[in-house]
Amino acid sequence: MLLLPGDLSYADFLQPRWDSYGRLVEPLASARPWMVTEGNHEIERIPLLEPRAFKAYNARWRVPYDAGDSPSGSNLYYSFDVAGGMVHVVMLGSYAGFEAGTAQHEWLRGDLARIDRGRTPFVVALVHAPWYNSNKAHQGEGDDMRDAMEALLRAARVDAVFAGHVHAYERFTRVYGGMEDQCGPVYVTIGDGGNREGLADEYIDPQPKTSVFREASFGHGRLQVVNATHALWTWHRNDDDQPVVADQVWITSLASNPDCNNRAGAGAQA
Repeated sequence: MLLLPGDLSYADFLQPRWDSYGRLVEPLASARPWMVTEGNHEIERIPLLEPRAFKAYNARWRVPYDAGDSPSGSNLYYSFDVAGGMVHVVMLGSYAGFEAGTAQHEWLRGDLARIDRGRTPFVVALVHAPWYNSNKAHQGEGDDMRDAMEALLRAARVDAVFAGHVHAYERFTRVYGGMEDQCGPVYVTIGDGGNREGLADEYIDPQPKTSVFREASFGHGRLQVVNATHALWTWHRNDDDQPVVADQVWITSLASNPDCNNRAGAGAQA
């Protein structure tokens, strides 16, 4: 399955770019599931002329938001199970309301509460604007959403959060509240898949202790769920059109960590 955390065609109001992007990805998107969430380049809203945001995105990329046991009611955020129920994937919307009391926030609370971690050992989330980021690009743009939703993810023992937006790669250790936390998710910025704007190659120094690996190169990541307790995350750098392994880490399911399965460890305060 291919997962994209937003910024698909970079059409930016030029609709033929949506067509050319569709032709470009069709060989892959027709061969395996291609699941997306929206980025800022999908908003395409012009005051007075086109007041309705995401018009092209919602028409061209219809996701299964109304399917399954947890319909969201919005094409901008949804969830699904994959790998025979081994993995629950939550696709969040950075550009839909996310504060406490909003439809997305209430849906996320209910969606996470429905997960049976005995049946579904891994839970991952995708979001466009990263919640943790030491690149100089797009600093702080995901902070409000993080403040609104981070506690929900930790309480549900979400294993990893993948973001886009920043045109570079960065992997953080398990984090919660800005500090290393063995029961928080692994945070990965994987906004390096290719774009017409170039790479974001300036990072903040010194590198934060929670930031394990960072590099401004084009590439892609792969999450291989090996069994009910372990998944292998690999980031491949693109060197002369050849994928080269540049970063790799084993991710252990938080559902299998006894320290994260009690009220204190699981962050029940959320």
